[in-house]
Amino acid sequence: MNDHRNMILAIVLSAIVLIGWSFLSDQFFPTAKPPATRVVDGKSVPLPQPKADPAADGPIAIRDRNTVMRETPRIRIETPHLAGSVNLKGARIDDLVLTTHREGIAKDSPAIRLLSPEGSPGGYFASLGWIGQPGLVPGPETLWSSTSTRLAPGSPVTLVWDNGQGQLFRIVLSVDDSYLFSVDQRVVNRGAGDFAARPFSVLKRKGASKDPDPWTAHAGPMGVFNGAADYDNDYSKIAELGERRFNGRGGWIGFTDTFWLAALVPDQGKAVEATFRHKKTDDSYQADAIAEPIITPRGAQSRYVSHVFAGAKEIQLLDRYTTQLGTPIERAIDWGWFRWFMQPIFSLLNWLYAVLGNFGLAIICLTLIVRTLMFPIAQKQFKSMAAMRVLQPKMKALQERHKEDKPRLQQEMLKLYQEEKVNPMAGCLPILIQIPIFYALYKVLMVSVEMRHKPFTLWIKDLSAPDPLTPVNLFGYLDFTPPSLLALGVLPILLGVTMWLQFKLNPPPADPVQAQVFAFMPIIFTFMLASFPAGLVIYWTWNNILSVIQQYVIMRKNGVKVELWDNLRGTFKKSPPEKAAAKT
Repeated sequence: MNDHRNMILAIVLSAIVLIGWSFLSDQFFPTAKPPATRVVDGKSVPLPQPKADPAADGPIAIRDRNTVMRETPRIRIETPHLAGSVNLKGARIDDLVLTTHREGIAKDSPAIRLLSPEGSPGGYFASLGWIGQPGLVPGPETLWSSTSTRLAPGSPVTLVWDNGQGQLFRIVLSVDDSYLFSVDQRVVNRGAGDFAARPFSVLKRKGASKDPDPWTAHAGPMGVFNGAADYDNDYSKIAELGERRFNGRGGWIGFTDTFWLAALVPDQGKAVEATFRHKKTDDSYQADAIAEPIITPRGAQSRYVSHVFAGAKEIQLLDRYTTQLGTPIERAIDWGWFRWFMQPIFSLLNWLYAVLGNFGLAIICLTLIVRTLMFPIAQKQFKSMAAMRVLQPKMKALQERHKEDKPRLQQEMLKLYQEEKVNPMAGCLPILIQIPIFYALYKVLMVSVEMRHKPFTLWIKDLSAPDPLTPVNLFGYLDFTPPSLLALGVLPILLGVTMWLQFKLNPPPADPVQAQVFAFMPIIFTFMLASFPAGLVIYWTWNNILSVIQQYVIMRKNGVKVELWDNLRGTFKKSPPEKAAAKT
């Protein structure tokens, strides 16, 4: 009767863990992006991935964008990482493709489109200009002339417009070999008196980003104002409030997706008014940076230099721009409160990748390094577990003697631990140390574009996506995709097996309910981690394997008889002594 009750209680507790995990994982561990491949007839077939630009979804959207682009004169953008054009109408950077990043892992997968012209689905662009007396400053309909038809590193272009009233406006636009545009706005005043205008830059996008904005990694409107990063803005908040204004000196403002960023970086030495806005009529979001008024005396020229970043959030590149621009644009990557710990993990992983050429091998080497650093702590943990194994007969005798008196049993158990100098909690410290490392690796896999679409070997073509190979559809030989709850890849199953082996080596809990719960834990974790990035499951599985080896060796050295194969056989078949005991 007690065994029946314990089993039911264990099942109920396991169900609570699974349901609670579903809620908590949405808040702290958002599901990895869908698998980059599907296994068909035993072979990995690339799947189409979610696109950065909804305008690229089909032929109608593509035709619409091309039609809009043909309506205005343009300047080509050609760099090692970017391709697109600048719209001479309104001085807009509104056509930009990231040539070194693809939507999927297939060789013919199109490049990521970041910016699209206004009037096309998914319009997203940067606009440059001045605020001043209407008619005297250029506006969104102004058609600029250009000194060149091509913008490239080392080959800037100059946009020119004359208002016919004595003021000549110039925008000297240049681009580096990565993702940074320099904007040198100039006014030549040939009028009868002083001329005042406010330089500005604008980012405008149609609709909110399709990327999730979980609690753990911000994606949405953000910037750095007065030296502090603002991760509190999101699209819904901007839509509700209509406008959010920030005043200060320097900083930056823009929109960040999971892997991409478009940001306005004003002159860091001048006061600026930065604002997020939402327009309900077309559901568009805008980030703008407006400088303080600049007075240009008669016969003089004034200048205002700002920058526009539009590209991938590559960590080393953002660090370089942070130094170059004098503002922490690297904060666009939301490492969270533990950035001091997570960034070194990424740096080590990135260095291992540079040496080994494979991120899967880099993760395995990271696991070895962590296990080496934790070796002394693990030694104490496993020695304590070995001692607990030795004490099992004495503990069972106490349980039999005081099974009706739980308080007395606890006292006697504590006394036994003290006499034998055994700490039953010694095994908790390594687990606590592993949690921040596990979370740091999760963040690296989820927010760093360097990990995006990186393969390992065999069927693992994307370490940042879940394992696509599952026995539920006979490893791809049955033509159907299992629901997410049943999509148990090979790696999560291996994780469950290695965890089960660990529990078999550990001393069994004294409490029968605890023992039942621990028996279910490998199954629970197998389901829980099925939707996690494959790279994370590789780390945990390899860590479990090393733990099993280390624990086995230590237990043998401490005189504990560990017969793994007997334990395995005993799981499915009772041994003769157990059968005899059962008959008795």
